[in-house]
Amino acid sequence: MAMPDTARRYTVEEVLGFPSDGNRYELVDGELLVTPAPTRRHQRVVGRLYGLLFRYLTANPGFGEPMLSPADLTFGGRGLAQPDVFVVPLEEGDAEGWEGIRMVMLAVEVVSPSSARNDRVTKRRLYQEAGVATYWVVDAEARVVEVWQPDDDRPQIVTDVLHWRIRPDAPELAIALEDVFRDL
Repeated sequence: MAMPDTARRYTVEEVLGFPSDGNRYELVDGELLVTPAPTRRHQRVVGRLYGLLFRYLTANPGFGEPMLSPADLTFGGRGLAQPDVFVVPLEEGDAEGWEGIRMVMLAVEVVSPSSARNDRVTKRRLYQEAGVATYWVVDAEARVVEVWQPDDDRPQIVTDVLHWRIRPDAPELAIALEDVFRDL
């Protein structure tokens, strides 16, 4: 299959119809974002964060469910995104397909050289406008995490311990970044 034309505008339906070719296809305001399969280093970070979120949510049942991509999350027809890791409220996790997910409590993107601009700018704007409660841009190379909320103009930069709660009445999750980035 020939590579799709990234200069033209696409719809969510068109992108969902692409055959599987090993690339990740995402869409923001008609702009096609294409990234290759992630590296092992990238996947190590994704796995560690997923594991920590899974343990946190298992220890605090009733709040939410962590998920991994690939997952075709649509945001009101504006976009199609596949966050590396994300958390949805339990009631959102009951749907069989991804189209049933309307609320994302946390979206996590682990930056790769091919995805840095999209993660930090294009997808960040999509997530903020869609009301994703918290968005983490994880930069393993710099060993930092950018934390974004929907109304933020600038991120909080975290270099030591990342703090998160799925809801104000939930216990806090504290993630030591040295554990996430060790042995990379």
